[in-house]
Amino acid sequence: MSGFGGFLLRRTIGAVVTLLAISVIVYVVFYATPGNVAQITCGPRCSPEQVHQVAQQLKLGDPLYLRYWHFLEGLVVGQDYSTGTSVEHCSAPCLGLSYQSDQQVMAIILTKLPVSLSLVLGAMVLWLVLGVGTGVLSAWRRGRFTERVLTALTLAGWATPVFVIGLALMIVVCGELQLLPFPQYVNFTDDPEQWAWNLLLPWLSLALIEAAAFARLTRSSMLETLAEDHIRTFRAYGVAEPTIVGRHALRGALAPVIALNANNVGSAIGGAVLTETLFGLPGIGQELVHAVNVVDLPVVVGMVLVIGFFVVLANAVADVLYAVADRRVVLT
Repeated sequence: MSGFGGFLLRRTIGAVVTLLAISVIVYVVFYATPGNVAQITCGPRCSPEQVHQVAQQLKLGDPLYLRYWHFLEGLVVGQDYSTGTSVEHCSAPCLGLSYQSDQQVMAIILTKLPVSLSLVLGAMVLWLVLGVGTGVLSAWRRGRFTERVLTALTLAGWATPVFVIGLALMIVVCGELQLLPFPQYVNFTDDPEQWAWNLLLPWLSLALIEAAAFARLTRSSMLETLAEDHIRTFRAYGVAEPTIVGRHALRGALAPVIALNANNVGSAIGGAVLTETLFGLPGIGQELVHAVNVVDLPVVVGMVLVIGFFVVLANAVADVLYAVADRRVVLT
């Protein structure tokens, strides 16, 4: 296949291979480490009988490659788990069973995932608007007072920790001005308006930090694009400067912005721990920290794989957007 269809097929195959590589690394790191894997997986409070049962469920007597194959089978067709008195079927994609809460790992993730997606996707819109807009304006007003002010604000945002911005916003907006209630997560399906109002401060806290990086990257990319020959040609033909900046230069400068956004969205799904903890949002990041603290190994493995999936997915989508945003990109 050739053209855009072949490009999509190759990127899809590459994403699948990358996900398989991630699953191998994660499985080996967590399930082939020295020590009693069954005891670590089950947790410190498990009895010897429970540890033995976990060892049988994980098939620790089999070679490592067979155990990994059984793990992949669980992801594709599901797996059966013995609870002592009965057998529980874990439907595909099965990431295992939490021996701390007796819940399926995928069920735990699906409960927490909407919270993290709500936080990250809403913040993404803000950090793209603020960051790209600031970067474009800084490049357009290069050497002027406007650029110096925006550069100072960008550096201040980059250097300020997210919990400082979050606390300041809560104290001023919720405490002093009482413009918003203190954030409390509400499901989108229950009340979309309250969902947005309660996530506004978390969105701003996360977006202001990320927008600084996008502003710096957009500015440098815009300055490079504005110095290219085709931009000078547009100016020679008398094309208005706002048209050159907004229509031609920005499109050519978007490729690194798309790459950075893909990395940020994927990693922020599980990496916005401080934001979720500060505002009490029961998302993936907060659950991952809890699972690590109680040594809930199946949940940790499942969370890491899901976060890896979103990182790979975001970068695969970014590869496709390259071709849409910049016609100079060669589809290989």
